[in-house]
Amino acid sequence: MAISPLSDFAYKQVLAMVEGMQPDQRLPSEEDLSRRLGVSRPVLRQALARLRTEGWVHARRGAGNFVGKPPALQSATFGPLHSIPDMRSFLEFRCLLEAESAACAARCGDPRLQDEISRRRRLMESALAHGQPGIEEDIAFHAAIAAASGNRFFSMTMNALAEQTRVSIKLIRELSPQPMVRRAVDVRNEHRAIDDAIRAGDPDAAREAMLNHLRGGLMRLFGSEARAAEGGHPHAHGDAPAPGGL
Repeated sequence: MAISPLSDFAYKQVLAMVEGMQPDQRLPSEEDLSRRLGVSRPVLRQALARLRTEGWVHARRGAGNFVGKPPALQSATFGPLHSIPDMRSFLEFRCLLEAESAACAARCGDPRLQDEISRRRRLMESALAHGQPGIEEDIAFHAAIAAASGNRFFSMTMNALAEQTRVSIKLIRELSPQPMVRRAVDVRNEHRAIDDAIRAGDPDAAREAMLNHLRGGLMRLFGSEARAAEGGHPHAHGDAPAPGGL
């Protein structure tokens, strides 16, 4: 059976939501989801059926839909980060992966998926404003960008790397010499720059904004060594990127 554009939209939206949740966490009801996404219940059910087939979601009789773990990701085990060199390699890999994910999201130009990116960004801003860590909201923001890329392998890779991402965010925050309030402002501005570039449909600006954000993590941990590893490429106006919270 052919997948309708609305069903594909609902699939991508729910997938982005699932990627920001924990295994076995309950999804909102079908009524709530259909209202939030602006689609009919039959359209939503087609999307949920696709997610169940792929293993992202599983249903419990009388209880609703819950986050699953796709079989394809069970074998995609990258292993823990064992050392600081591991952390550096991981952050460099994220630069390559997520810069292109952001560029693809800008190129794809689906306004409803872009709205989900903005919504996730605002949720993180709210968490930080209320003194919460915002780590899960941070991960969900990046997952929404991957979902908006139009390439499911970006989403699958981001999902498989969620635990490493969680560890890297915690470590960077612990080692940062910046006051928490200053760091929160930097992260907010970096995320807004990424969001704005994607919404503007500018792949080059989206790629650069994501690189600026992720290189902040490298600068936080490795300082001038990270800049040297980049080949001394100057940033806008010759300034180094503001340290990002990732």
